[in-house]
Amino acid sequence: MKQKDKKTKIKENKPKITDYLKKHKLAIFLYIFIYILASALQIFSTLITANMVVYVTDKLYTKAITALLILLAVVTATRLCYYIVSYIYQKVSNQIMAEINFDLSKQAFKLNSKTYSDHDTGTFVQRLISDPERLVGALADIIDILSDFITAMIVIIYITTLNIWIGVVIVAIFVSGMIIEKFRVKARIKNRKNMRKCADRVNSITTEIVKSEKDIKSLGLEEKLSEVTKDYYIAYKQANYKGEMTDTTFWSLRNVLIEAAGLGILILGISLLEKSLITLAVFMIIYSYRDSLYRLVWGIGHILTRISEIKVCSERMFSLFDENEFITEKFGNVHLDHVNGNIEFKNVCYSYVEYDYGDQNKNDTKKKKKKKEKKEKQIKAVTKVFDNLSFSIKPNTTVAFVGRSGCGKSTLLNLMSKMNEVDGGEVLIDGENINNLDKETLRNSISLVNQFPYIFDMTIKENLLLAKKDATDEEINSAIKAASLSEFISSLHDGLDTKVGESGIKLSGGQKQRLAIARALLRNSAIIIFDESTSSLDNFAQEDIKHSIDALKGKSTIIIVAHRLSTIRNVDKIFFLEEGKIEGIGTFDELFENNIKFKNMFFAENLK
Repeated sequence: MKQKDKKTKIKENKPKITDYLKKHKLAIFLYIFIYILASALQIFSTLITANMVVYVTDKLYTKAITALLILLAVVTATRLCYYIVSYIYQKVSNQIMAEINFDLSKQAFKLNSKTYSDHDTGTFVQRLISDPERLVGALADIIDILSDFITAMIVIIYITTLNIWIGVVIVAIFVSGMIIEKFRVKARIKNRKNMRKCADRVNSITTEIVKSEKDIKSLGLEEKLSEVTKDYYIAYKQANYKGEMTDTTFWSLRNVLIEAAGLGILILGISLLEKSLITLAVFMIIYSYRDSLYRLVWGIGHILTRISEIKVCSERMFSLFDENEFITEKFGNVHLDHVNGNIEFKNVCYSYVEYDYGDQNKNDTKKKKKKKEKKEKQIKAVTKVFDNLSFSIKPNTTVAFVGRSGCGKSTLLNLMSKMNEVDGGEVLIDGENINNLDKETLRNSISLVNQFPYIFDMTIKENLLLAKKDATDEEINSAIKAASLSEFISSLHDGLDTKVGESGIKLSGGQKQRLAIARALLRNSAIIIFDESTSSLDNFAQEDIKHSIDALKGKSTIIIVAHRLSTIRNVDKIFFLEEGKIEGIGTFDELFENNIKFKNMFFAENLK
């Protein structure tokens, strides 16, 4: 019962496309009304044209000319209506798409770090950008196609009133065409979902290649990654080909049926004409509008196609709100007006879990029997990182965590900042479990400078102001100086107003890290974490950063993770980690004197 309630709650929290349409219901109503008016005028023009045929056939030329003038006025009014609906569409559709993009982006910020690591980049890019565009386009197409569909429907009804036998044939063909379209759309939904998955992978690998082209070239990985990329593109091409060929096959079958029906109607009309059961004018109307049956079946089929597109896009977009698939961050409601910076780990346990989603074989009979059931993920492997880890850090002290790669240093920092959540035990800030803290308290109290910081495609000053939007010039200059950026910035033509490019591509690795450090210093949080943040700096810059960190002593709780032991000689306390356990605690000198593993690590570093 609880599981059912949870699923119901998740479903209720998911947005629906109707939620966005309701916000613009007046504009949409006006759009539909004018479109219906345009359709009515188009139908009226069709009937006028049909009457003109009758008038010309009966040599009633005055009436024919009058009908022609009316037709010109109706056509002009129709074009004006279509211009107005085009204007409304451009304005409203862009607004709806912007609202959807905003809500999806806002939801993406709520997802936890593990969710991002469990999905590739394309999964999010497609859902945030491509799917909303396709969905809004499909909505507009439905109304557009509906106009032609209604027009064709009226014409068919009109023809049916002229002769019941032709009407019976048309209805039979229409029903047959709808059956074909039903099976086509069902196959299309399945194919489109597969195509989007392949597109996600293509998007991800393309993004990674663009962002890491220097590393790829320097490591000589061009050919290897070309093969991987080739496999992804082939899979996408095959999925796309299958989808298009499935549609083409059904369309060909439908078109043959309609063409045969049109020919049959024509033959039937001639037969009825010979037997004087219809007039020549009626026959000419039937002949002139024989393509209406095609437009009728094509219209309903195209509407069903767009509905399937909307369904696929909606499922993919709003799956971001599905807690079972995309897990969000959870915060408490405890707010701390002031954070001292005391940190404590109490019996913390944490493991990495790798999942297996099972056999994807299409011939699996069990899967066929349960094709409507969502396949549950199975645990493939569990890697234990920490087991009952306990330690404490006093406020306004500077501590460091050291150890060999893979000992759990970065994981520890992720738990400390709640990027990852513990499996057991507690992480406390100022005696309060971080799970109980509200988002504002937690995020404002911790600043993190990691090994590969992300620099936004803005100016240097704009990147800094992200940390503190109301920072004064004096505060900015102080942070720049503390991060050893002053000399570099003064050498730039535009100084602080220099644009750094996407991901800070115009900056070196060291410059990126120093800018990230300046950003963290400007934020002036109670807890500042440096995760290998001096790894790309030369010895002179490292020394500058060390002085900057030393200057922060006593003002914030400083936590440093570093491979280079020489950069942490002046910290208050060092935690030496090995295989997820603390094997030593003390100052640099104390550990060097009493811990042989730490001592060997220091000598190994300096012998390189």
